[in-house]
Formats: sequence, C-alpha cells, structure tokens
Amino acid sequence: MFLRKPIITSTESYSKQINRLKNEIENADAIVIGAGAGMSASAGFSYDGERFEKHFADFHQEYGITDMYSGGFYPYHSLEEYWAWWSRHIWINRYDVWVGKPYTALLQLVKDKDYFILTTNVDHQFQLAGFDKKRLFYTQGDYGLWQCSKPCHDKTYDNEETVRLMVAEQKELKIPTELIPQCPVCGAPMAMNLRCDSTFVQDKGWYEAASRYDKFIRRHKGKRILFLELGVGANTPAIIKYPFWQLTIENPKAIYACINQDIIDLPSELKKQTIMINDNIHNVLSSLEKLL
Repeated sequence: MFLRKPIITSTESYSKQINRLKNEIENADAIVIGAGAGMSASAGFSYDGERFEKHFADFHQEYGITDMYSGGFYPYHSLEEYWAWWSRHIWINRYDVWVGKPYTALLQLVKDKDYFILTTNVDHQFQLAGFDKKRLFYTQGDYGLWQCSKPCHDKTYDNEETVRLMVAEQKELKIPTELIPQCPVCGAPMAMNLRCDSTFVQDKGWYEAASRYDKFIRRHKGKRILFLELGVGANTPAIIKYPFWQLTIENPKAIYACINQDIIDLPSELKKQTIMINDNIHNVLSSLEKLL
C-alpha cells in the first residue's frame, strides 16, 4: 500500500533530530520499540567478516560458506553436519555472548517509561540486558528453542544443555550421531524454532506475547505514542515498519522515529510525525543516554 505513494526523506540536522527524539522519549505516554537485525549488528554481533572467520573458518574452507546467515540454509549432507553448524551458531549468538551496549543503553532510556518491544531478532539480547520479559514479543522465534521439524505439535523445547554437548564433542564438522535431537512425540528430527517457512511453531508463549502486544497497542490508542524503530531493514517490513507507519498515520499524537544506517524512504503522510536519524544505533542511543 505504501509503495505507490510519494515518499519523503528528512532534511533536518542531526542534532535537531536527536533533540526531538530526546523530547519524545521524555514526554511520550508510551513507547513502542521495533528492533531488527541492525540493533544487534550495532552491538558488534555481525554475521560476516572477522567474526564469521573467527568461528567458522573450517566451514568456509569445507563448504565455501561466507557468512552465518547463508550457512543456516546450506544443504548439508547429514544431520551430524547440520547440527555441528547450528550448535556452534547457537552457542556464539545465544549463550557464549556478552550483552550488547546498545541494549543496555536503550534499557536506561526506557526503563521508567511504559514501553513494549516488538522484535524480529532471535538472539535473546533484550532479556540478557534486563528488559521485562512480559514486555517483549519475539515474532520470529528464538535461537534457544527447538521444535519438531514436521511439526507434529505446537510445543518448543529449551536446547542449551544439548547445544553445549554438541559444541564440546563435535569433530571434523560433525556431532556424534547420538546427539541428534529427535521429537519426543513422533521421533522426527528436531528443527530450529525460527520462522523461515510454514512449519514455524507458534507456541503458547508466542501467543501470550502477541496478546500482550495487541492489548498494549489498544490500551494506548489515541495517546502520545513514540514508535521507535531500530535497525529494521527491508527484508520483512510487514512485521514492524509498515505497521508502525500505519499506526502513526492513524494517530495525530504519535511520532515515528527511525534510527538506521540504511534509511528507507517513507510515505509523505508521515512527514510531520517523523524523526529520521541516519547513524549507527549504538552512537545515537549513547548520545541520548548522556542527554537524558
């Protein structure tokens, strides 16, 4: 719906945009945060380059894989190879990982506000940073969860204990066969609980989080709401970006703020209700933290 309409970009100075955003954070009745991959990238959790080579040089040499994202879709010859890759991927992005500074800075900015977070990220960074779990909606899954690959039922399973064993015992790009996870109901291989096709399991926790988010939006309808978008790209705009645009257009008191190094143009209807900051998220949040 938006792509057919005129688009605008911000012409305001960087400092003016920062000050406008500071004012909105201070005075908003509620803040809805939409976070994408750019948020974790700004924390240093890149999926390519030096970080990829540090942890996956052997997979690169053997299979020609050049980044963590594409490695998740590689057609491995066996489940032993598949889980050697995924256990290592999960380990460095979910368990053996520090809390990103942009996340801790964001928490300081909104901890005393009425906020809710909608995110496509699956790395658990918001909870590691100390955000209230009941104010989070992970729409695309979690690296820490498995599901049946069929799927034969809608339950998910914590994977930390088995992932630790897989990482510790893998050799020559394979895990021991006995560590391959199987569905406790039907015996089929387990799979990552990540939304990549129609088999994605939306478990009880997913629906509860979705309901809390919906109630939050309805409870603040017509109020002064800041829709703060952080690092959301063009891959899945229908989850965060387009709904934020629409909710802002429908509410004259709302403000849509976007922090991203790759700014996407937006509908002209939003011109008077928009704050656009083209910079690294970590830099912007750190500046705001100092100002507030």
